[in-house]
Amino acid sequence: MDENEFWTIVEETRAGLGDNRDNGEALAGALVHRLAAGPADLVMGFGRRLNRLHDALYRWDVWAAAYLIGDGCSDDSFMDFRAGVIALGPAWYRRVLASPDALADHPVIRRAAAEDDDEAVFAEPILSVAGEAMEQLTGDEHAYDNIFDEAGEDPDQEAFADPAGEEFDFDDDAEMRRRLPRLTALYLPV
Repeated sequence: MDENEFWTIVEETRAGLGDNRDNGEALAGALVHRLAAGPADLVMGFGRRLNRLHDALYRWDVWAAAYLIGDGCSDDSFMDFRAGVIALGPAWYRRVLASPDALADHPVIRRAAAEDDDEAVFAEPILSVAGEAMEQLTGDEHAYDNIFDEAGEDPDQEAFADPAGEEFDFDDDAEMRRRLPRLTALYLPV
């Protein structure tokens, strides 16, 4: 599946949900329902593209944004945050790839900062969309992982690498202000 087809599926599915402020559950459920109609190649293509897009966000500067927004951010939470960025759609995904500080302009982030909501954009359910769709399609809860195993692929290869870019101290307020000035203005007021 190419990137345009992936984003078309996400955008068409998101369009039917309105302004849902949950943690990705509504979008994940709608995507599972759509993908479970098959065929299996569509589900696997979606899963592989999701993994590629998710991996591209595996960067220190994106993690710093997640750290600010989430008032801290573990390895697992960072996975959920990146899934949430994908759930925002292609325009926001590309903006975050270009500059994670751009999230300061997103209405959900602005609202979350004002309401002291540290769960905005963390969307764990998005990560299991393809696996759940494949299970519904085949009746086998391991079908998705088995296809990766049979192909000799490891969808979790990032677990063995450091994030891209320059590592820096997320607890150094001056450094965070320098690197993410707009987000720190929302989350670390002077």
